[in-house]
Amino acid sequence: MAKKLSPVVVTTAHRGVFFGYGIPSPEKVIRIEKARMCVYWDAAAKSVLGMAANGPTKGCRIGPAVPAITLTDVTSVMEISDDAAKAFESAPWA
Repeated sequence: MAKKLSPVVVTTAHRGVFFGYGIPSPEKVIRIEKARMCVYWDAAAKSVLGMAANGPTKGCRIGPAVPAITLTDVTSVMEISDDAAKAFESAPWA
């Protein structure tokens, strides 16, 4: 049986920050679906952890979704709430 994909925020060693749906693990590689890149977050977002906790704010820049991406050199995978995922899916681009 396939594992259910969870909404996640992923960071990489290359300073990339991404939102999507994947299977959290301690591995250095992850594939996420409906992936979006977090290009910029404003002070109201209260950091990457703030975006993971609450989702991006109006002043953030979240790019459009691609069907899937495989990220390497993963430094963190943060599981997020459904409400935060909805905020990412709205793709704010100030």
